[in-house]
Amino acid sequence: MNLSSLSLRELVEKISGDLDLDDVTRLVYSTDASAYFEKPVGAVMPLDAIDVREIVLFAQKHHLNLIPRAAGTSLAGQVVGSGLVVDVGRYMNQILEVNEKEKWVRVQPGVVLDELNQYLAPYGLFFGPETSTSNRCMIGGMVGNNSCGAHSLIYGSTRDHTLELKGYLSNGDEVVFKNLKNLEFEQKCHEDSFEGEIYRSIRSVLTDKGNRKSIRQEFPDPDIHRRNTGYALDYLIDTYPYKEEDGNFNMCQLLAGSEGTLFFTTEIKLNLIAVPPKEKGLVCVHLNSLEEALEANLIGLQFNPGAIELMDKAIMDLTKKNVLQNKNRFFVEGDPAALLLVEFARHTKDEIEQLAGDMIAALRQKGFGYAYPVLYGSDIKKVWNLRKAGLGVLGNMPGDERPVPVIEDTAVRPEDLPAFIADIKAMLKKYGKECVYYAHIGTGELHLRPVLNMKKEKDAELFYQIAKDTAKIVKQYKGSLSGEHGDGRLRGQFIPWMVGDHNYQLFREVKKIFDPNNIFNAGKITDTPQMNTSLRYKEVKNELDNKALFDWSSTLGLARAAEKCTGSGDCRKSHLIGGTMCPSYMGSRDERQTTRARANMLREFFAGTIPATKLGYVQVKQVLDLCLSCKACKTECPSNVDMTKLKAEFLNSYHEQFGIPLRSRLIAHLPTFNTILMPFSHLYNLSVKNKWIKAINEKYFGISSKRHLPRLSKQSLIKWSKKRQTSGNEKVVYFFADEFTNYNDTREGVAAVLLLEKLGYKVIIPSHQPSGRTYLSKGLLKDAKKRAIQNVELLSGLVDKEAPLIGIEPSAILTLRDEYLELVPDKLKEKAQRLATNTYTFEEFVAQEYDKGRISSEQFVSDKKTIRYHSHCYQKALSDTKLTQRVLEIPENYSAQEIPSGCCGMAGSFGYEIEHYDLSMNIGELVLFPEIRKSNKKTLIVAAGTSCRHQIKDGTQVEALHPALVLLDALK
Repeated sequence: MNLSSLSLRELVEKISGDLDLDDVTRLVYSTDASAYFEKPVGAVMPLDAIDVREIVLFAQKHHLNLIPRAAGTSLAGQVVGSGLVVDVGRYMNQILEVNEKEKWVRVQPGVVLDELNQYLAPYGLFFGPETSTSNRCMIGGMVGNNSCGAHSLIYGSTRDHTLELKGYLSNGDEVVFKNLKNLEFEQKCHEDSFEGEIYRSIRSVLTDKGNRKSIRQEFPDPDIHRRNTGYALDYLIDTYPYKEEDGNFNMCQLLAGSEGTLFFTTEIKLNLIAVPPKEKGLVCVHLNSLEEALEANLIGLQFNPGAIELMDKAIMDLTKKNVLQNKNRFFVEGDPAALLLVEFARHTKDEIEQLAGDMIAALRQKGFGYAYPVLYGSDIKKVWNLRKAGLGVLGNMPGDERPVPVIEDTAVRPEDLPAFIADIKAMLKKYGKECVYYAHIGTGELHLRPVLNMKKEKDAELFYQIAKDTAKIVKQYKGSLSGEHGDGRLRGQFIPWMVGDHNYQLFREVKKIFDPNNIFNAGKITDTPQMNTSLRYKEVKNELDNKALFDWSSTLGLARAAEKCTGSGDCRKSHLIGGTMCPSYMGSRDERQTTRARANMLREFFAGTIPATKLGYVQVKQVLDLCLSCKACKTECPSNVDMTKLKAEFLNSYHEQFGIPLRSRLIAHLPTFNTILMPFSHLYNLSVKNKWIKAINEKYFGISSKRHLPRLSKQSLIKWSKKRQTSGNEKVVYFFADEFTNYNDTREGVAAVLLLEKLGYKVIIPSHQPSGRTYLSKGLLKDAKKRAIQNVELLSGLVDKEAPLIGIEPSAILTLRDEYLELVPDKLKEKAQRLATNTYTFEEFVAQEYDKGRISSEQFVSDKKTIRYHSHCYQKALSDTKLTQRVLEIPENYSAQEIPSGCCGMAGSFGYEIEHYDLSMNIGELVLFPEIRKSNKKTLIVAAGTSCRHQIKDGTQVEALHPALVLLDALK
């Protein structure tokens, strides 16, 4: 691509959206969820259809390849290439029209599937095909790939529900492709336009008897509904004018699955269906072997389920290592070699129980399975979330040998699966390779991923050989090499084998008909590059391991911790979906602010693609800068990519190389400064309210003048504690006076101590150092490590099961359970683990004691109170937010409800920093602030995190309370 950046910048004057050509953007958009990596010339984010037209005309003029991109969750490299990425997700994400009576919806391509179905729920309608990526994948991508999903047995594919596509042809003409009656089709063929020429040419291709014969002979078996190999000419030959005079013709059938190579879509009209019966049951069949699962699948299909999905032992074992998904394994009995998940939806539970009972009896008769739990209600969603995490958890496999996408989309008839899998296993055995198996067994499609080390040239070649052998096996069964993920650049090379050379030439002709100058997503489906070139896997050249201060042995190295990211894009969820990851993306809708983008940048830095120079460090730092260190990715990312830890390690290396910025020093050493300032707290508190001081802070230290800085208490918690006598209660608990509670939130600390004492505990504040949280947030790991070592040595001899350690600031106390374990040297690890085991948040301890009967509701008043609480990010990631509700409802007439918010947006010092202030407030405005504003004025607002309370006050002028204050006030 010889087009210069200067020429590309001409596009800025023609569009209202964004154009980014910098190196960081190019690297971020260099890959997706596939095995491929190639730098584009840049990325453009059109604001609307008018922008798209200008982009298409510009591309036509300059022979520029346009790469349409939605969420970037494709697995075959559909959105990876050297052209200009056109990201429709940032702005073109509106639901335009719903027709409840006719059951259709019109949307822009950037609408997220789950968000669409949330919007449609009040109408009693939904869009049927759903993918495992439904909480972030977009309708444009689903049309491009003809996506299916777990319930395709009854809902089919996206193609089956695509009514109309509006957008631009390669010459810039805006057209609408839709269902045409015979006369309308003939009229189109007679139009003197590019659109008319397309209809005439397609008619010519499909009316040729030789072509029709070749298509019927060579294409996948029509009984395989999941068939996405090449362009869907086999669908069109069964429509008017090729079958019956009163039939219809809809070009959308061809465009669905065409991967953006023929047409640029700006609006999509979709068929909707009534929501399924509310009563659902999920039979979780535990099997002793994969072969048993393949046979059991055929029995399950006899009972007309809505879905049958498979998870094998390798996938199941990896879910144990994910905090969130491990909770979703609640139904698993023993150690099954495979699980079949069979779902029924009927109008009554009795019908489901009858079907489930009959199916289980049939399975038992054949000797298939050993356990068959049947789940209902909210438990079903947990199991489906476990299944949907299948792709992501593969990143948890340690080392360089990973399951890679190569066979992962084959589809054959379900009855052919046993023989097909036997052939695949034999082929892999020839190469001495293992494979993981999961997904849509009910429709004959299994995602198969052989375990390869793609950093080695030998395995990169094997990547090709396995794909080649797989194509031959699939062809023997008249199957489809792609069932739903598409061809892209992964399978395009093998299409001639799958459909024959004659039909492949027809595909090239179709491409030429629609896109004679090859501007739409070149190199996908037809004329693709060698499938094992431009791979994302690279040897590590700059790992920093010899300088790393965290222990990275669990991932076999620092670089591999970043490489765990599979690109599945779980970090692209919006606030409408829920969860916490990733707050900066939720507030910006910018791909550069995803956990995936940060992992991509780190991976390329470690590989040497980004040089370890000042400029290279700055580029990576630029992308890491908007990471709020919320810790959500450690839990919500299926691959457990801990970006908080990676960011801290990288910043530490940056500081070692180029020095520590003044503001970072000030924030990191805040506990020291607070100690010095405590005698002058009154003067300090007056000064931080002064507008001149605020202006100085903003100008010289980058602290936003719009913020209210935390006040210093009149005396520290430790000083208050030393002045008083502790009670003589027998049950001893140690209280961690962290750096925030000790200096700024003494009131909350005092409340917690008094409450625990009145409840019968002897509270001791032991000698200890600050938690090190401020050092960690700014990447001063030497200081953080020093604090960790000191605290482990000071506390491990005191704290045990009978005398636990309790803290009220989640970010500080949970540091002892998380980062300390990977900061202390090996000789202290056992002590650190023992300390972590006996360290609790305030809510965890009180809930535990309440469950044991040591705290009772009778100790509290019987007044009625309504409470809404916001949970700290560390509680969400490393604890259980439901414990807060349990604790706040100990007074018998107190009612507590969690606000369904993600990160509050403050994140320690992040929200105070001038360059982050706007994003911080945007994040707060997504859910938290509006929910608080609409709460009744008598409702108590509660938040355990000090940063959260300050954010709530700045954003809503409401004072949020710590749970300890609420409970102390509620004591009789």
